[in-house]
Amino acid sequence: MNHASHPATVLLDVQSLQVRFGATAAPAVDGLSFAVGRGETVALVGESGCGKSTAALALMGLLPRYEASVSADALTLDGEDLRRASERRLCQLRGGEIAMIFQDPLSALNPVRTVGRQITEALGLHRGLRGRAARAEAVGLLRQVQIPEPERRLDEYPHRLSGGMRQRVLIAMALAGRPRLLVADEPTTALDVTIQAQILALLKDLQRTTEMAILLITHDLGVVAGMADRVVVMYAGGAVESRATADLLHAPAHPYTAKLLQARPRGQSRARLAEIPGAVPAPGAVPTGCRYAPRCEFAHDACRQALPAAEPVGDGFVRCLEWRAVSRERTDSEAHRHVA
Repeated sequence: MNHASHPATVLLDVQSLQVRFGATAAPAVDGLSFAVGRGETVALVGESGCGKSTAALALMGLLPRYEASVSADALTLDGEDLRRASERRLCQLRGGEIAMIFQDPLSALNPVRTVGRQITEALGLHRGLRGRAARAEAVGLLRQVQIPEPERRLDEYPHRLSGGMRQRVLIAMALAGRPRLLVADEPTTALDVTIQAQILALLKDLQRTTEMAILLITHDLGVVAGMADRVVVMYAGGAVESRATADLLHAPAHPYTAKLLQARPRGQSRARLAEIPGAVPAPGAVPTGCRYAPRCEFAHDACRQALPAAEPVGDGFVRCLEWRAVSRERTDSEAHRHVA
């Protein structure tokens, strides 16, 4: 059954995605389903090790085929079946129809090529621009991502730029092919708070002007609140909750989502952050039943017997037998704070 919340105009459709590293290995991504609409921002959130980046690399076709096995009931971009795409076709799509901003710009950029050469290479591959036309377009892209003195920066090497500028260069390279879907994998993790805010504002502005969709991969729920239309919460390779951002942040249904929200920093408060006991299980150690059960205060015997079915909540779903108890506890807690 399809449990992904589908927007009216689907651009990316992922159904029951599974990724294994080795034929007999346990899946690192197991049964993940979601959709991204045109011009929409969908966030994949969860702790490190939940499978967010692996899922993104799988749909981009960037996992090594001799190591990784990728399967899905559906994996389409604007109706085109990515499962059947040749390597040549995937190369045309990557950087063209779908582009990716990687987490660490310094390692993603080629250290022995100038910024200009790397951007113009993308322009040549995906838009057929060469020579002066490519250089002029590269200057325009750097100006679009708000890099000062773009003509001079074209001739710089990545190590001579700040972290924020390197991230902007990556965004410019991603935009070179005029993608319809931008995959942003922790795009602000290594940046200070001020630069982080600038990069996120830039992405939102670019989205408004280009109408591209964004698949945002992050563990930062503050980023999600300001960027995403919908959220898919991942745990141990699968989705445990998927809902509209405002609804999920205001009233989380899954105990894991509630704990993630409790653990986020709040303004200038110096109070100790809440912790989630335990750790995300490795793919080969995922428990039977609910994957989160060993860490969940609401878990009981039934939770450990079978993976909970996806139950509809609002416009999305949750996989939890006790999600109503989570909601009641949150409501009671809010009422108690109000009375106090």
